[in-house]
Amino acid sequence: MDKQSIRIIYMGTPDFAVESLRALVEGGYNIVAVVTMPDKPAGRGHQLQFSAVKQYALSVGLPVLQPERLKDEAFLEELRSYQADLQIVVAFRMLPEVVWNMPRLGTFNLHASLLPQYRGAAPINWAVMNGDTETGATTFMLQHEIDTGNIILQERIPITDDENVGSVHDRLMVMGATLVTRTVDAIIDAENQGIALPTIPQNNTISLRPAPKIFKDTCAIDFSWNAERIRNHVRGLSPYPAAWINEMPASHPLADLLKGAKVYKVAVSSLAEQKGHIIVPCADGYIDLQELQLPGKKRMDAAALLNGLKNSLNSKH
Repeated sequence: MDKQSIRIIYMGTPDFAVESLRALVEGGYNIVAVVTMPDKPAGRGHQLQFSAVKQYALSVGLPVLQPERLKDEAFLEELRSYQADLQIVVAFRMLPEVVWNMPRLGTFNLHASLLPQYRGAAPINWAVMNGDTETGATTFMLQHEIDTGNIILQERIPITDDENVGSVHDRLMVMGATLVTRTVDAIIDAENQGIALPTIPQNNTISLRPAPKIFKDTCAIDFSWNAERIRNHVRGLSPYPAAWINEMPASHPLADLLKGAKVYKVAVSSLAEQKGHIIVPCADGYIDLQELQLPGKKRMDAAALLNGLKNSLNSKH
């Protein structure tokens, strides 16, 4: 068996999943079909929007399946018709056993964390929000409990102090694509040697950090936290979905004006006041809000925002 003869079905939806699909297609692997989420209405006109994976798949002529329900018999019948040897999942959705157990070589998933840490929907965000100095990606075989299957391959990358989740996401996306092709090669090698694929069970005896889905309330900044926690919180949510100000210290002169603002960049400050800066007290010092976006406005740096507020106030007098 070689990479042209192994029949692969690929499952994914967002930009993160495109890089791995591209690596497989350009690497000459035999992708027989792609499964992605149904089109969703988006924008002011509510026009149907293709997922990033669907856009790429169509551009290279791959068949695309978009089931509403993964247990729908018509979808399962179509999936079986491709007679896939292997399925690969990258940023898709939880699969029922009837789907992940269908191919003879099983189904593996690329997860953007160093499993068993950060099982869940938002592993990259939580690693940065928690102030971790490294993260990575893992390929593992799917089984009943989500993100718990035996590890095939794992690779680490550092998280530098000045990075946000956007830059870590992009580096993991590229590294993860290489991990996916290496995993397929390992599966092919094991098959050709007539041996079981070497895997490692996840260690569940250590203290585990979860990575649950992020909601709006998750993103709110609490200025009773210490400065470093606030800085990591903002880094771990920038540029998307973005941290935001639910409540500022009531005594702050901009408390009302900044309520509901998104915050994209902050720094720890030793100063209570500094011209052209928005300084907010927190548990152990001060936070310098450097890039913000007021509701209904454009993203801008603090100096430009303050200048705009000053001009707006002056125009009313």
